[in-house]
Amino acid sequence: MKNCALAIALFCITACSTTTTVDEFRSGDHKISIGQGDNVVLLGRRDAGDYETDAEFVQCVGRKLEGPNLGVLQEQDFMDALYPWLEPRTAPKALPRMRRLMQEPLIERSIQDRRVRYFVWLDGATKTIDKAGSISCAAGPGGAGCFGFAKWDKSSIYEAVVWDIEDLSEVARVRVDSEGTSYLIGAIAPIPLMTPVKNDACSSLGNQLSSIFKNSN
Repeated sequence: MKNCALAIALFCITACSTTTTVDEFRSGDHKISIGQGDNVVLLGRRDAGDYETDAEFVQCVGRKLEGPNLGVLQEQDFMDALYPWLEPRTAPKALPRMRRLMQEPLIERSIQDRRVRYFVWLDGATKTIDKAGSISCAAGPGGAGCFGFAKWDKSSIYEAVVWDIEDLSEVARVRVDSEGTSYLIGAIAPIPLMTPVKNDACSSLGNQLSSIFKNSN
């Protein structure tokens, strides 16, 4: 039994890993600047249909980004304050629409009152892209057990687009691609060996955004 546990542990160390790449683009003629008391708000892209960027992922990136010198406003609180302008049917998907919204005195005042300097739009998803193998479980006079082997590949692809609200321009884009394989081993009891694809994507994206704002001053 000890040998079995050791083999599973070694398998997890060697196999349960992710491959993550991060690409960043910045507007060459625009300096990112955070003043004292300025805030950033992270918003997930959503459509009126069944598509939306995972709210938990948005919160995860926000926790990575927030620091002593950078305030990150809660997404839902900000959406409620500007209701219904950030709902899926009305949220600005491009800067021309954002410029028109900022011409509304109530919207402009609400954003200014909260000292929002940058919008960070997050768009993407985590998907299972391939599956193989199977697990079967059965119960009998001698007890119950599961046998077999299954694996599945997951991919997390997310993009962050940074808008400067002061001059209503796009200043940066960051894209993260994270892939990995998870396993389920049937050895009497099912043993899941999960690869943290989504968490790695969150950490990589959050750290990259954090470096952009920390190095802005």
